[in-house]
Amino acid sequence: MRPDLQISDLASPSDVHGVHGAAGVTQWRSLAAGRGLRGPYEAVEWACVPPGGLSGEHLHSRTEEAYVLLSGRGEALLNGEPHPVRAGEIVLTGLGATHGLRNTGAVPLSWLTLEVPAPRTLALTHSAWKEAPMTDPQTGEAVIVDLEELRDVDPRPTLQGPLRRIRLLELAPGAAERLPGQGAEHTVFVLSGAATATSGSGDVTVREGMSVTASGGEDLRITASAAGLRAVCASFVVPSPHERGAGL
Repeated sequence: MRPDLQISDLASPSDVHGVHGAAGVTQWRSLAAGRGLRGPYEAVEWACVPPGGLSGEHLHSRTEEAYVLLSGRGEALLNGEPHPVRAGEIVLTGLGATHGLRNTGAVPLSWLTLEVPAPRTLALTHSAWKEAPMTDPQTGEAVIVDLEELRDVDPRPTLQGPLRRIRLLELAPGAAERLPGQGAEHTVFVLSGAATATSGSGDVTVREGMSVTASGGEDLRITASAAGLRAVCASFVVPSPHERGAGL
């Protein structure tokens, strides 16, 4: 398999007007999606709204989503109900739920979007995808979890697709972490510090505001610089080509 890494930063984000029907401008940047990824599931994006800005409330009828809040404070509208949120928290929105996000603070509100289709009949058991009924009680659920407190979040059962883990990755200077690529893809977004990302593609340095995404089958080693590293790491499961071809 040809090794692949996607490296992205926040330079030159797009200005998007009227996101989900809301007035105002949202800054937006795609970090990883589609081409180069082995599992055609995930989209990893960065978004930011100014004080008073709003990403409009909308229904998730096909996909499920996690918002990892990076800066600022705001109000999450979950199934029509307002909830205060802040940097360091995650908003999990399951299939059939509605959500929106308003900046109620004095500084920009920014977040990572982790979006995946929500399979109705697929579940991962050990190393293979097999048919299994989805559990209806979770349909339409939206919750807030504290990543700063928990450090390691399994988004299930609110989310039931291939997003399996969201971690706050903190490495001391020179320390390293290996992210195995067998059956998985990983995105690391740097919050502070810097690191060397090593794969079959070679080495690349990532700093604050940059992300590195490893395609399925590609191991990724993250080695912190002399300044250490603080990052968000999201992990997705990816079925093998045989399993995808068999419709599993």
